[in-house]
Amino acid sequence: MKNYEIVQKGQIAERVKVFTLYAPLIAKHCRPGQFLMVMVHEHGERIPLTIADFDREQGTVEIVFQEVGKSTVRLGTMAVGESLHAIVGPLGHPSELTGWKRAVVVGGGIGVAPVFPIARGLKENGTRLTAIIGARTRALLVYEQKMGRISDELIVCTDDGSHGRKALVTEPLQELLAKEGDIDLCLAIGPAIMMRSVVETTRPFGVKTVVSLNSIMIDGTGMCGGCRVSVGGKTYFACVDGPEFDGHQVDFDLLMSRQGMYRDQERSAEGESDHTCRIGLEQRTTQ
Repeated sequence: MKNYEIVQKGQIAERVKVFTLYAPLIAKHCRPGQFLMVMVHEHGERIPLTIADFDREQGTVEIVFQEVGKSTVRLGTMAVGESLHAIVGPLGHPSELTGWKRAVVVGGGIGVAPVFPIARGLKENGTRLTAIIGARTRALLVYEQKMGRISDELIVCTDDGSHGRKALVTEPLQELLAKEGDIDLCLAIGPAIMMRSVVETTRPFGVKTVVSLNSIMIDGTGMCGGCRVSVGGKTYFACVDGPEFDGHQVDFDLLMSRQGMYRDQERSAEGESDHTCRIGLEQRTTQ
């Protein structure tokens, strides 16, 4: 079996695919909360993907991605037996899994997948765990059964009421915080607007709230500066200083404005027959 070979492939929601990849060195060292940088071909875009699961004995890692742009669509066309050009990882700081008695994890949309290994790690370390997962509709909900197996309580929400409770994830979270006074950690992964809503829900209760900001990364090394984020008035790089940060300290207005900076380029790339990433390829000359 070759490095980075696709061992298994599946579709778990609308335009959402899951790959099991053979990467024994990565599987040996990765920990919940860390991420990978994936390249489909030699000149392809670097795609940051949080590790959704891993099996050290089999030497495999699991990634989940949504086909939303040119690179992820191309990744989705790859078949079992094919190999990705490159994977770098594990990157980023792992989650803090010990010292928590009672935790609530919140996953929105595809963000439920990276929540899973963290939630499992918390449970394995003796934390009493409630998981709240949500999506716009049932067709976009992922990892429901996997989350149910490792949680003491699972609450499922959909915006349209097609499955579970018709509510935003912050509604049951608000109820739990008001009813239970022993929650000492809330972890949220999902769209920035959802994470901001979770942060504002927990803020009045003073519950430590951790958010993962891997979605704004570009090269994953801190060199490009594309993932700059303001936390507590200081500038950090999500890829090397994170991806997890204290949600109560994150400037979400700045974060969300930065996420929209490259929309024109993304639309342009979707219309191209092919795209070459030129980071590190252009020679610079001096006069």
